[in-house]
Amino acid sequence: MITPNPVLGSALHAVGAFSAALCYTPQKRVKGWSWQSYWLVQAAFCWFLLPIIGAWLTIPELGAVLREAPRGSMLASFALGAAYGIGGTAFGISIRYIGFSLTYAIAVGLSAVLGTLIPQLVKGTLGSTLSKPGAGWVICGIVIGIVGIAFTGVAGRMKERDLSAQAKLEGFSLMKGLSLSLLAGVLSAVYGFALAAGEPIADVASAHGAGVFRGNVVYIFSNTGAFITTAIYCLWLHWKHKTLGEIVELPGGAERASLPVNWTMAVLTGFLWYGQFFFYNLAHVRMGVYQFTSWAIHMIMLITFSIIVGVVLREWRGSRSATKWAVGIAFVILVGAVLSLTYGNHLAELAAAPGS
Repeated sequence: MITPNPVLGSALHAVGAFSAALCYTPQKRVKGWSWQSYWLVQAAFCWFLLPIIGAWLTIPELGAVLREAPRGSMLASFALGAAYGIGGTAFGISIRYIGFSLTYAIAVGLSAVLGTLIPQLVKGTLGSTLSKPGAGWVICGIVIGIVGIAFTGVAGRMKERDLSAQAKLEGFSLMKGLSLSLLAGVLSAVYGFALAAGEPIADVASAHGAGVFRGNVVYIFSNTGAFITTAIYCLWLHWKHKTLGEIVELPGGAERASLPVNWTMAVLTGFLWYGQFFFYNLAHVRMGVYQFTSWAIHMIMLITFSIIVGVVLREWRGSRSATKWAVGIAFVILVGAVLSLTYGNHLAELAAAPGS
């Protein structure tokens, strides 16, 4: 039996979100590789190897769990994960066009709203769930989060105008990045469905004593689906541009490039991205009555930390003071959204506690 603790759950969400916000920063150190080489290597770790290793280390009697788990749940989680993989690839390409901050704001923001509300609407449980104590704070937190996400997008648009001349030189393209971010946001929200489809598998893992790590077994299917679609696209790009060989031998003329550094940065990206999944599961099982808010809390925190990462990477350098104020206000609003959601979850657990 897992004891609900929304405050601890939110703290674990913060760890996972921070890991996710950092996961693309190693890309800046990669030299002499095409985008598809970097993306294929990191995807092989975060979506294929690490989920299998993580499940093997944390799920007791993993072989028995896989034999007993419903095949339909495995297939559904895999298929939905494959759709998420397309969104993840679009996300990675979008960063090349509009940077970390704006990509996270649009894609993750859209994913936060859709991934939180749609599963509850499909189940028909949203109304009954939000009739419990703390519901007002939960609703308020979601609304505040949407406002904060919108404010981040406005700040990104202001940034584009401030840096228009420089942006053209550096490949900034709002239209390409916006289209890819919207696609990434919609398909990333599907990941929540992939995890929900895998719940019967997690239930079997619980019966074998998996405890708080029960969700790790689902990643074997949801993340492998994501890896398959990603690998297909990356291998197609390699075939088109004849670049697959650079994974093991850098092309001539690649200045300041190092194959070990490239591999290290790609593997580090994979570990950081998988860290998001690992801590999301540990947080989700502790959220209690309003467990469905996990996705919103995690995504809003991700945007919040991505703003910090963008500032550290000096993405807002050269922007007007008004633009910097806008992103600062967005940050404060997003923090308020997380606090409101956490407090709503806390009130629900106090009301559900024995003797209350």
